[in-house]
Amino acid sequence: MRELRIRVLVGVFLVAGILSWAGARLWNSIGTLPSVPLAAPIVLALIAVVLLATALSLRARLKAQRERRPGAKGVDPLMAARAVVFGQASALVAALVSGMYGGTGVFLLESLDIPARRDQAIYAGFSVVAGIGVIAAALFLERVCKLPEDDDHNNGAASAA
Repeated sequence: MRELRIRVLVGVFLVAGILSWAGARLWNSIGTLPSVPLAAPIVLALIAVVLLATALSLRARLKAQRERRPGAKGVDPLMAARAVVFGQASALVAALVSGMYGGTGVFLLESLDIPARRDQAIYAGFSVVAGIGVIAAALFLERVCKLPEDDDHNNGAASAA
């Protein structure tokens, strides 16, 4: 399984942000702007909490397993792989959603004097922050589940060549 690349996440965020900003400008010229739901930052924050709790649980179980504590509950490799895939998918979606709300929020900065638009800009800003939290938690989960490099295998391959 490949590691999640920060460049990809930043690229998704920027492209989504630019398209969202342009779409918000176009939509505003036609009539009204679609709203940023209050639930957006809440849902993203809940996903970040779930990812962080999963990472901390797996880290504790792996540590207990490495220290060979009696009664230590092991980690099923398939469960760890599923957790990493969930984290990677969550990070990609969070980068996309955060970029969309970030672009909308940047557009809304022009009209902070209107209370409804100011509230929308605040929700968009919190959504971006919560999305960054999801990405950070997903990267931490991926780091927790990463297997140590097999030095014997690498040295054997180098000497055989």
